Amino acid sequence: MNSTKAIACPFFLIFLFSGLAALESQTSFVRGEELFMQNRPQEALSYLQAAVSEDPAHIQAFLYLGIVHLQLNRIDDAIAVYTQILPRGGLETARIAFNLGNAYFLRGDTILARRYFTRAIEVNPAFAPAYLNRANTLIRTGDLQEAIRDYETYLSLMPASPQREQVTRLITFIREEAAAEEQRRFMAEEAARAEAERRRLLLQEVSDSIHSVVDGTRGLSVGIDGVQDFDAEFELE
Repeated sequence: MNSTKAIACPFFLIFLFSGLAALESQTSFVRGEELFMQNRPQEALSYLQAAVSEDPAHIQAFLYLGIVHLQLNRIDDAIAVYTQILPRGGLETARIAFNLGNAYFLRGDTILARRYFTRAIEVNPAFAPAYLNRANTLIRTGDLQEAIRDYETYLSLMPASPQREQVTRLITFIREEAAAEEQRRFMAEEAARAEAERRRLLLQEVSDSIHSVVDGTRGLSVGIDGVQDFDAEFELE
């Protein structure tokens, strides 16, 4: 009887410690979440760090921790957090990729920002915010037509978006700017053609003048005096 108790006791202690650890982790997350929701990122930070350390499978804690890092302008830390959990994000994969895209956007890396916004869309094609932020990234890279498509997709997914009017104005502005740029390009091409024609005629005129001098001296000895008599001034810009 005593032997049975001696064997059972360690298992009981393991179970007890494991339960206490889970409880402690949950307590850290609850407190961290509470501070996070109160917009107190500096205070939430240590609790959320404790929560992910105690329970590496707590995806929500990682998500909050990444956002807190961004709020504190610790962009590289946020990238490290999201990169760590992206491969095991499960149902939160699109959101994690989206947040990772935001972090890279804030760091000024438009290539990686675009990549992770695209990843979020691939995982969840109905994830409207990813289209909006990818469109904003495309504006930075000058891919205006693709940006318009993403803005329009965003509006189709979020017809009641509070940013609808602003996005619609932006689409109109991009189209007007694209049309103006096309007009400027056309005018530049026309100006370039006109300048090329002007130069061609000028060269032709000079060539004809030289030719007439030669014709006018045909049969005569053309010495230094004959060359000096020719005075044609022209300028090639």
